Amino acid sequence: MARIDLDLAHAYGPNPQQDSDYALLPLKMSFRDGGAYALLGPSGCGKTTMLNIISGLVAPSHGTVTFDGRDVTRATPQERNIAQVFQFPVIYDTMTVAQNLAFPLKNRKVPEAQIKARVGQIAEMLEMSHQLDHRAAGLSADQKQKISLGRGLVRPDVSAVLFDEPLTVIDPHLKWQLRRKLKQIHHELKLTLIYVTHDQVEALTFAEEVVVMTRGRAVQIGTADALFERPQHSFVGHFIGSPGMNFLPATAGAAGLEVGGQLLQMPRALPQGSLKVGIRPEYLHLAQPGDAGSLPAVVERVQDVGTYTLLTARIGGQPVKARLGVSAAAQVGDTVHLQVLGPHTCYYADEELVA
Repeated sequence: MARIDLDLAHAYGPNPQQDSDYALLPLKMSFRDGGAYALLGPSGCGKTTMLNIISGLVAPSHGTVTFDGRDVTRATPQERNIAQVFQFPVIYDTMTVAQNLAFPLKNRKVPEAQIKARVGQIAEMLEMSHQLDHRAAGLSADQKQKISLGRGLVRPDVSAVLFDEPLTVIDPHLKWQLRRKLKQIHHELKLTLIYVTHDQVEALTFAEEVVVMTRGRAVQIGTADALFERPQHSFVGHFIGSPGMNFLPATAGAAGLEVGGQLLQMPRALPQGSLKVGIRPEYLHLAQPGDAGSLPAVVERVQDVGTYTLLTARIGGQPVKARLGVSAAAQVGDTVHLQVLGPHTCYYADEELVA
């Protein structure tokens, strides 16, 4: 295992002049030895580019990659001792499950007794012990991907294991089993794992820390709780959560905080000028007219989701969503009051969280 430090930027074309020319904007980031991380963001945000730079498949156009303080910027994946699991299964159909799992160890001339023990350990973790003698050609797509996962995990001396959306080909009802299995394997083997995905459920349930990316920039690194409660960038608030965070344009001035055409008492010291008020649907609740920090909202839609009611409304022309109790009394067309300002409310200036 290794501590991985990135201090780099990357552009696929020559002479980048502006932000849009970069696949990865300048960043400094560290992955601690034995940690479990996820790179999360929409397609095209730079997740796979970063993963391929860490693995050595791509050399950064600017800056360095270090493993445990050793500069590996120009080193090959073999020299870095990296294992990588790709989106689609990469296995040998003519080999058995055991032979596929043993292949990385045989290539490194590991003694046969150690190979057998390690293959047995990984197969047991993946619940494939009963299939070790089966030929890979006859297995389903999810079983083949489990073999790919096992091949990435079988080397005990690997610096890091990198996963590039490995559950894409897996049936949805099996994904949660493999996510649970990967988390269990991490706890048992203490390998450095970096997992690329655009699925926030995968990222938040697997990783100890999540790197949220957009347009080539890592906008926040943190635990699931930190990303949900205190998004450092408005994109994180929008991207994390289902539904994402509500944002209302606001203006802070000497008279107070103007939101949705209403003047509210300033909740705390805020920079003067244009702001965004961010509030999660989970923390937006019904209030009484005149309650401090509440605003009138016109109800547009009421959805009974079973365990909660999802209310869609407009405040000063801006759409908002609120997750309310199942017994919430609101009808389409009603004007209700929603508590907007409170301990969970976030404030953003130029898309960045106000400290």
